[in-house]
Amino acid sequence: MSIGEFELIRRFFTRPPRRFDVVQSVGDDCALLRPQTGKCLAITMDTLVEGVHFMAGTNPENLGHKALAVSLSDLAAMGATPAWVTLALTLPDPDERWLNDFSKGFATLADQYGVELVGGDTTRGPLSITVHAIGFVGEEGALRRSAACWGDGIYLTGELGLAGLGLEILLGKSTQNVPEAVAKLERPQPRVNAGISLAGLANACIDVSDGLAADLGHILHASGVGATLDWTALPLPSPVRQYIDMGGDRWMPLRAGDDYEICFTVAAEREIELVSKMGEFGCSCVRIGHIDQQMGLRLRQGGMVIDLAEIGYQHFPVVD
Repeated sequence: MSIGEFELIRRFFTRPPRRFDVVQSVGDDCALLRPQTGKCLAITMDTLVEGVHFMAGTNPENLGHKALAVSLSDLAAMGATPAWVTLALTLPDPDERWLNDFSKGFATLADQYGVELVGGDTTRGPLSITVHAIGFVGEEGALRRSAACWGDGIYLTGELGLAGLGLEILLGKSTQNVPEAVAKLERPQPRVNAGISLAGLANACIDVSDGLAADLGHILHASGVGATLDWTALPLPSPVRQYIDMGGDRWMPLRAGDDYEICFTVAAEREIELVSKMGEFGCSCVRIGHIDQQMGLRLRQGGMVIDLAEIGYQHFPVVD
């Protein structure tokens, strides 16, 4: 039985307001929201397209989770506390079972971080999902890409390359059986609490969505500095190390996206404070290199220093 647009919205995406700062939520021409006094609005938008950002047939509950997670990760990279989101869905057909599972994954993650869906749009076409997320952050504490300083340590939350391995497995390029790698790819956990705790502590910050090399490169370009990474310090989980040992692409952990960890720089004298803050909520965090004055990105490995080109994912790669 076919379901109409407004019934779709009512059944799967309309809930009573949960936040005090939501005056009008889903169901009118616009949402009415009450910003927090003395805070900046941090605003981000991400689009996921079937066949580009996720495979056809991806579990819809995982997809609902990921669609929100990637935008929450952007807010985390600014040190912002998430508040509201809008959702635009382009659907080939309004499949009720798919919508039920998708909305469940989306709402479960939203509830975890106190985020409210306040509006959006639905239309017919090839499957794509756009999330517009808004959060709050103090102007002085907001994290930017452009504030890395010479001598800063470079840090990374969590582990590196597991989502990339998950993609290799789904594409049939690796025969490893690593369910946690596929789960990392399809159901990433945004580092919201880490990002909030870094506001006013880290100098520069970015989330690792397009690969560590490319995303750290954005910090270096914006800050006018260079960096050297230490291969032995990279937090590579054992399945990723095994993948490399078996002849897989050794640069995969640096080039693969979708980890949605946080990469940031901190002044050396604040490292003890950093370790204390990360420990408050059990977030693993390791120093993987340092900011230096020589432009470009380098990797120290086995007594050699390797110059790294920008090897992360690009939506519109330049072709000579």
